[in-house]
Amino acid sequence: MDHAPVTRTDTPPAWDERTSLATFLDYARATARAKCEGVTAEDARKAPLPGSPLMTLCGLVNHLRWVEYYWIQVVFLGEEDIAPWDEDDPDWEMRTAVDIPLPEILAAYEAQSSRYRELVATTDLEARAARTVRDGLHVTLRWILTHLIEETSRHNGHLDIVRELVDGRTGS
Repeated sequence: MDHAPVTRTDTPPAWDERTSLATFLDYARATARAKCEGVTAEDARKAPLPGSPLMTLCGLVNHLRWVEYYWIQVVFLGEEDIAPWDEDDPDWEMRTAVDIPLPEILAAYEAQSSRYRELVATTDLEARAARTVRDGLHVTLRWILTHLIEETSRHNGHLDIVRELVDGRTGS
């Protein structure tokens, strides 16, 4: 994959809570993209962990994309859930990602992230989600952002491992 190196920073341009949360989420997103820099199309589809046959670079990034979709569009905004997974195929986004070129997945993730940046910039952090979560609570946008930072950062560790196993690259 040829593209410009991902630039990222975890230092916010201002010290308010919204800017800090948005900066950390963007940093985690950029780290996920950086983990994919220079990987071949073949390596992006490899699942090197014997106990995790769906854990590929494509699958992990596609999962991050769909996780953000679910938390922002479905839970927070209350939109209809059009995600193609269901109880019979709960790992759809991981399983089918190997059929999508990684640059396409990354572009879709970035386009979606850009839309969500705008929403976060203009929405009160105390705004409550339209839908409830498992325990029946309407979480705040603040909670969702914190959760997305945690989720993305956790999967960045998986991206680290998968990348090292498929082609030996470490760092980023």
